[in-house]
Amino acid sequence: MIRLVAGNWKMNGSLVANRVLLDQLEASPGVEVAVCVPYPYLAQLQQRPGGLALGAQDVSEYAAGAYTGEVSASMLAEFGCRYVIVGHSERRALFGEQDVTVGRKARAALAAGVVPIVCVGETLAERDAGRVMAVIGRQLAAVLEVLGVAAMASVVLAYEPVWAIGSGSSASAEQVAEVHGGIRAWLVAHGVEAESVRILYGGSVKPGNAREIFAVADVDGGLIGGASLVAVDFMAICGAAADPA
Repeated sequence: MIRLVAGNWKMNGSLVANRVLLDQLEASPGVEVAVCVPYPYLAQLQQRPGGLALGAQDVSEYAAGAYTGEVSASMLAEFGCRYVIVGHSERRALFGEQDVTVGRKARAALAAGVVPIVCVGETLAERDAGRVMAVIGRQLAAVLEVLGVAAMASVVLAYEPVWAIGSGSSASAEQVAEVHGGIRAWLVAHGVEAESVRILYGGSVKPGNAREIFAVADVDGGLIGGASLVAVDFMAICGAAADPA
Protein backbone atom coordinates (compact mmCIF):
# COMPACT_ATOMS: atom_id res chain seq x y z
CA MET A 1 0.00 0.00 0.00
CA ILE A 2 1.13 3.56 -0.58
CA ARG A 3 2.50 5.25 2.53
CA LEU A 4 0.74 8.24 4.08
CA VAL A 5 2.57 11.16 5.69
CA ALA A 6 0.19 13.52 7.49
CA GLY A 7 1.30 16.80 9.03
CA ASN A 8 -0.43 17.82 12.24
CA TRP A 9 -0.10 21.59 12.57
CA LYS A 10 -1.74 21.52 16.01
CA MET A 11 -2.78 25.04 17.17
CA ASN A 12 -0.30 26.86 14.94
CA GLY A 13 -0.52 29.00 11.85
CA SER A 14 -1.81 32.28 10.45
CA LEU A 15 -3.11 33.21 7.02
CA VAL A 16 0.21 34.78 6.09
CA ALA A 17 2.43 32.07 7.60
CA ASN A 18 0.30 29.35 6.05
CA ARG A 19 0.68 30.88 2.60
CA VAL A 20 4.46 30.94 2.94
CA LEU A 21 4.56 27.33 4.14
CA LEU A 22 2.16 26.02 1.51
CA ASP A 23 4.10 27.69 -1.29
CA GLN A 24 6.99 25.39 -0.37
CA LEU A 25 5.00 22.18 -0.07
CA GLU A 26 4.24 19.90 -2.98
CA ALA A 27 3.09 16.40 -3.75
CA SER A 28 5.78 13.78 -3.22
CA PRO A 29 5.86 10.92 -5.78
CA GLY A 30 5.26 7.52 -4.25
CA VAL A 31 3.66 8.80 -1.02
CA GLU A 32 0.35 10.39 -0.09
CA VAL A 33 0.85 13.73 1.67
CA ALA A 34 -1.79 15.30 3.90
CA VAL A 35 -1.91 18.34 6.16
CA CYS A 36 -4.24 18.43 9.17
CA VAL A 37 -4.89 22.06 9.99
CA PRO A 38 -6.91 24.10 12.51
CA TYR A 39 -10.56 24.53 11.52
CA PRO A 40 -10.29 28.23 10.55
CA TYR A 41 -7.74 27.43 7.86
CA LEU A 42 -9.68 24.70 6.06
CA ALA A 43 -11.06 27.18 3.55
CA GLN A 44 -7.60 28.57 2.82
CA LEU A 45 -6.25 25.14 1.99
CA GLN A 46 -9.38 24.03 0.16
CA GLN A 47 -8.80 26.82 -2.36
CA ARG A 48 -5.24 25.79 -3.15
CA PRO A 49 -4.49 23.47 -6.06
CA GLY A 50 -1.96 20.71 -5.77
CA GLY A 51 -1.61 17.14 -4.62
CA LEU A 52 -1.92 17.67 -0.86
CA ALA A 53 -4.79 15.94 0.92
CA LEU A 54 -6.65 18.04 3.48
CA GLY A 55 -7.35 16.95 7.01
CA ALA A 56 -8.66 18.29 10.33
CA GLN A 57 -7.42 17.67 13.85
CA ASP A 58 -10.66 16.69 15.58
CA VAL A 59 -14.34 16.12 14.89
CA SER A 60 -17.55 15.92 16.88
CA GLU A 61 -19.12 12.58 17.62
CA TYR A 62 -22.49 14.20 16.86
CA ALA A 63 -23.95 14.75 13.39
CA ALA A 64 -25.76 18.03 14.15
CA GLY A 65 -27.65 19.85 16.88
CA ALA A 66 -27.22 21.96 19.98
CA TYR A 67 -23.53 21.28 20.55
CA THR A 68 -21.99 24.73 20.80
CA GLY A 69 -18.40 24.86 19.59
CA GLU A 70 -18.46 21.46 17.93
CA VAL A 71 -17.67 20.76 14.26
CA SER A 72 -19.37 17.84 12.53
CA ALA A 73 -17.86 15.39 10.09
CA SER A 74 -20.27 16.50 7.36
CA MET A 75 -18.94 20.05 7.75
CA LEU A 76 -15.39 18.77 7.31
CA ALA A 77 -16.47 16.84 4.23
CA GLU A 78 -17.91 20.03 2.72
CA PHE A 79 -14.44 21.56 2.88
CA GLY A 80 -12.95 18.57 1.10
CA CYS A 81 -11.34 16.94 4.13
CA ARG A 82 -10.11 13.46 3.33
CA TYR A 83 -8.78 12.80 6.84
CA VAL A 84 -9.40 13.77 10.45
CA ILE A 85 -7.28 12.97 13.50
CA VAL A 86 -9.20 11.44 16.41
CA GLY A 87 -7.97 10.41 19.83
CA HIS A 88 -4.68 12.30 19.78
CA SER A 89 -2.95 12.00 23.15
CA GLU A 90 -3.30 15.74 23.70
CA ARG A 91 -7.09 15.42 23.30
CA ARG A 92 -7.10 12.50 25.71
CA ALA A 93 -4.82 14.10 28.33
CA LEU A 94 -5.82 17.77 28.17
CA PHE A 95 -9.50 17.48 27.32
CA GLY A 96 -10.46 14.22 28.99
CA GLU A 97 -11.37 12.32 25.84
CA GLN A 98 -12.30 8.72 26.63
CA ASP A 99 -11.62 5.62 24.54
CA VAL A 100 -15.30 5.19 23.69
CA THR A 101 -15.53 8.83 22.59
CA VAL A 102 -12.69 8.23 20.16
CA GLY A 103 -14.65 5.32 18.71
CA ARG A 104 -17.76 7.45 18.29
CA LYS A 105 -15.77 10.20 16.57
CA ALA A 106 -14.26 7.64 14.21
CA ARG A 107 -17.76 6.35 13.41
CA ALA A 108 -19.03 9.88 12.73
CA ALA A 109 -16.11 10.55 10.39
CA LEU A 110 -16.63 7.37 8.39
CA ALA A 111 -20.36 8.07 8.08
CA ALA A 112 -19.49 11.37 6.35
CA GLY A 113 -16.90 9.82 4.06
CA VAL A 114 -13.91 11.16 6.01
CA VAL A 115 -11.14 8.74 7.02
CA PRO A 116 -10.29 8.89 10.73
CA ILE A 117 -6.65 8.72 11.76
CA VAL A 118 -7.09 6.99 15.12
CA CYS A 119 -4.22 7.68 17.52
CA VAL A 120 -3.11 5.17 20.13
CA GLY A 121 -0.13 5.07 22.43
CA GLU A 122 1.21 4.66 25.93
CA THR A 123 2.70 6.98 28.53
CA LEU A 124 6.22 6.47 29.84
CA ALA A 125 4.84 5.09 33.11
CA GLU A 126 2.75 2.55 31.19
CA ARG A 127 5.76 1.53 29.11
CA ASP A 128 7.94 1.15 32.19
CA ALA A 129 5.24 -1.03 33.74
CA GLY A 130 5.30 -3.35 30.71
CA ARG A 131 1.73 -2.43 29.73
CA VAL A 132 2.27 -1.09 26.21
CA MET A 133 0.08 -3.54 24.31
CA ALA A 134 -2.43 -3.78 27.14
CA VAL A 135 -3.02 -0.03 26.88
CA ILE A 136 -3.07 0.02 23.09
CA GLY A 137 -5.29 -3.04 22.99
CA ARG A 138 -7.77 -1.30 25.28
CA GLN A 139 -7.78 1.78 23.07
CA LEU A 140 -8.26 -0.29 19.92
CA ALA A 141 -10.97 -2.46 21.48
CA ALA A 142 -13.08 0.58 22.30
CA VAL A 143 -12.95 1.71 18.67
CA LEU A 144 -13.65 -1.79 17.37
CA GLU A 145 -16.67 -2.14 19.64
CA VAL A 146 -18.20 1.02 18.17
CA LEU A 147 -17.23 0.48 14.53
CA GLY A 148 -17.43 -3.26 14.07
CA VAL A 149 -14.93 -5.45 12.23
CA ALA A 150 -15.70 -4.34 8.67
CA ALA A 151 -15.50 -0.60 9.34
CA MET A 152 -12.37 -1.01 11.46
CA ALA A 153 -10.51 -1.99 8.29
CA SER A 154 -11.31 1.45 6.82
CA VAL A 155 -9.49 3.55 9.42
CA VAL A 156 -5.88 4.68 9.56
CA LEU A 157 -4.11 3.99 12.85
CA ALA A 158 -1.30 6.10 14.27
CA TYR A 159 0.98 4.80 17.00
CA GLU A 160 2.20 7.78 18.98
CA PRO A 161 4.06 6.95 22.19
CA VAL A 162 3.01 9.78 24.46
CA TRP A 163 6.50 10.07 25.92
CA ALA A 164 7.99 10.78 22.48
CA ILE A 165 5.55 13.46 21.27
CA GLY A 166 7.27 16.83 21.18
CA SER A 167 10.12 15.53 23.32
CA GLY A 168 12.73 15.37 20.58
CA SER A 169 13.26 11.69 21.44
CA SER A 170 11.74 9.20 19.06
CA ALA A 171 11.08 5.58 19.86
CA SER A 172 13.86 3.33 18.63
CA ALA A 173 13.39 1.29 15.46
CA GLU A 174 13.17 -1.82 17.64
CA GLN A 175 10.44 -0.31 19.81
CA VAL A 176 8.51 0.86 16.76
CA ALA A 177 8.79 -2.57 15.13
CA GLU A 178 7.56 -4.32 18.27
CA VAL A 179 4.50 -2.11 18.69
CA HIS A 180 3.52 -1.87 15.03
CA GLY A 181 3.84 -5.62 14.72
CA GLY A 182 1.78 -5.97 17.87
CA ILE A 183 -0.95 -3.72 16.50
CA ARG A 184 -1.08 -5.67 13.22
CA ALA A 185 -1.29 -8.94 15.16
CA TRP A 186 -4.05 -7.51 17.37
CA LEU A 187 -6.10 -6.62 14.29
CA VAL A 188 -5.65 -10.11 12.86
CA ALA A 189 -6.63 -11.72 16.16
CA HIS A 190 -9.84 -9.69 16.21
CA GLY A 191 -10.89 -10.58 12.69
CA VAL A 192 -9.97 -7.27 11.04
CA GLU A 193 -8.52 -7.28 7.52
CA ALA A 194 -5.21 -6.06 8.91
CA GLU A 195 -3.29 -5.72 5.65
CA SER A 196 -5.67 -2.99 4.48
CA VAL A 197 -5.03 -0.84 7.57
CA ARG A 198 -2.23 1.73 7.35
CA ILE A 199 -0.37 2.10 10.65
CA LEU A 200 1.52 5.39 10.94
CA TYR A 201 4.23 6.25 13.44
CA GLY A 202 4.26 9.63 15.18
CA GLY A 203 6.52 11.05 17.86
CA SER A 204 9.49 13.32 17.14
CA VAL A 205 9.94 12.16 13.55
CA LYS A 206 12.63 14.29 11.90
CA PRO A 207 14.58 14.20 8.63
CA GLY A 208 17.46 12.57 10.49
CA ASN A 209 15.50 9.55 11.74
CA ALA A 210 12.64 9.29 9.23
CA ARG A 211 14.33 6.89 6.83
CA GLU A 212 15.19 4.44 9.62
CA ILE A 213 11.64 4.56 10.99
CA PHE A 214 9.95 4.14 7.62
CA ALA A 215 12.17 1.15 6.82
CA VAL A 216 10.63 -0.75 9.76
CA ALA A 217 8.15 -3.48 8.87
CA ASP A 218 4.49 -2.54 9.43
CA VAL A 219 5.21 1.20 9.35
CA ASP A 220 2.99 2.62 6.62
CA GLY A 221 3.83 6.30 7.04
CA GLY A 222 3.96 8.99 9.69
CA LEU A 223 1.92 11.51 11.64
CA ILE A 224 4.26 14.47 11.88
CA GLY A 225 3.95 17.30 14.40
CA GLY A 226 6.52 20.08 14.71
CA ALA A 227 8.48 19.11 11.60
CA SER A 228 5.36 19.59 9.46
CA LEU A 229 5.61 23.34 10.11
CA VAL A 230 9.06 23.51 8.48
CA ALA A 231 8.67 22.95 4.75
CA VAL A 232 12.16 21.62 4.05
CA ASP A 233 11.92 19.17 6.97
CA PHE A 234 8.44 17.99 6.07
CA MET A 235 9.32 17.42 2.43
CA ALA A 236 12.47 15.53 3.47
CA ILE A 237 10.34 13.26 5.67
CA CYS A 238 7.92 12.69 2.79
CA GLY A 239 10.86 11.80 0.58
CA ALA A 240 12.12 9.32 3.14
CA ALA A 241 8.67 7.69 3.27
CA ALA A 242 8.65 7.33 -0.51
CA ASP A 243 12.06 5.66 -0.55
CA PRO A 244 13.07 4.36 2.90
CA ALA A 245 15.63 1.84 1.64
